[in-house]
Amino acid sequence: MPASDSRIDHEMNASPLPPDNTAGLRLQVLDWFVRRQRESWSTADEQALQQWLAADAAHRAAYVQWEQHWRAIDAVPADAIAQLRRNLAHDKAQPSATAAAAPSPRPAAAAPAPAAALSAWRRRWLLPSLGMAAAVVMTSGTGLLAWQHWQAQPVFKQAYASQRGQQLQVQLPDGSELRLDTATRLEVAYYRDRREVLLHEGQAVFSVQAGPQRPFHVLSGPVGITVVGTRFSVRYTPGLAGSDGVRVAVEEGKVRVVRRDGAPGPALAQIAEAQTLVAGQQISANPEGSLRPIQPVAAEGIAAWREHRISFVNTPLAQALAEFERYGSTGLAISDPAVAALRLSGTFDPSDTQTLRKVLPHALPVRLQQVAGGLEIRALR
Repeated sequence: MPASDSRIDHEMNASPLPPDNTAGLRLQVLDWFVRRQRESWSTADEQALQQWLAADAAHRAAYVQWEQHWRAIDAVPADAIAQLRRNLAHDKAQPSATAAAAPSPRPAAAAPAPAAALSAWRRRWLLPSLGMAAAVVMTSGTGLLAWQHWQAQPVFKQAYASQRGQQLQVQLPDGSELRLDTATRLEVAYYRDRREVLLHEGQAVFSVQAGPQRPFHVLSGPVGITVVGTRFSVRYTPGLAGSDGVRVAVEEGKVRVVRRDGAPGPALAQIAEAQTLVAGQQISANPEGSLRPIQPVAAEGIAAWREHRISFVNTPLAQALAEFERYGSTGLAISDPAVAALRLSGTFDPSDTQTLRKVLPHALPVRLQQVAGGLEIRALR
């Protein structure tokens, strides 16, 4: 056996975790241990850990034995760690290798290949003690970098999109629900420590199941929203003039809204502009993420589009028409800037363009003129 392999067996000669230690307990132990190494670990965190250890003798026994194993891991020489890195990379390329049964007996004279010896060692110690998670942890001396890599792998990932004029209802694995409005695209990813939605464009209502250990993040353009359990709406329509920022409105519970740096990960900038919204409040941000003052939710609620209604209050006609176009073709066009700037107020069914055509000449000083390809809204002369 190569020298590095023999040193590994010598250093890792710690007793395995108790056989009745469930996978859930193993992951709890690993979670507590890694969090305890972070700079953000507080006195309150330490008190919570001590309470968890005192709650069950099995908790303390599992944690103490993991500490013993960890010290043994740190004692492994650098060349042995390098060998583990190479072998784990090989295992990653051949996923079935670490899950295979014990290797077939070899003639006594045959020298064990390093990969086979290390695989046998991993099955003997790593898999019984911490399952596949520990095999990943072994990729670094302290293991924290590998733990972060493991945590970064989603346990659920799915993209959803609604077509123009369509609404889509989605139920997520934890019971949370999404309601997508027309022309909306988003991606959902669940990780071991958080739930995350990336809203590319459109608008959606989120009904989030409470989960204090797995906060729910919505990343939308320059804004990030964090919740535990609540119902709220987010709108992000970057291509729509006058509505190219982000709007967040809360129906139940509480959310925290911050400006983010645009990175794809979950980190949200904790800056002075961060705002906390409660039920009945809404906030909007410009395309750069600057938050405007908190406002009350409009009388029609956080998402009138769920009832096939859209409302305008002193809205430029061109902007109102563009909103209608998100749901389907209106057959209407504007070429006169003065007409485009006229202000429209009212509540409409976005799919009922016939009513819109009838209402416009009565609500505004305009007329509809038949032109090639449809109708043009012109000033009343």
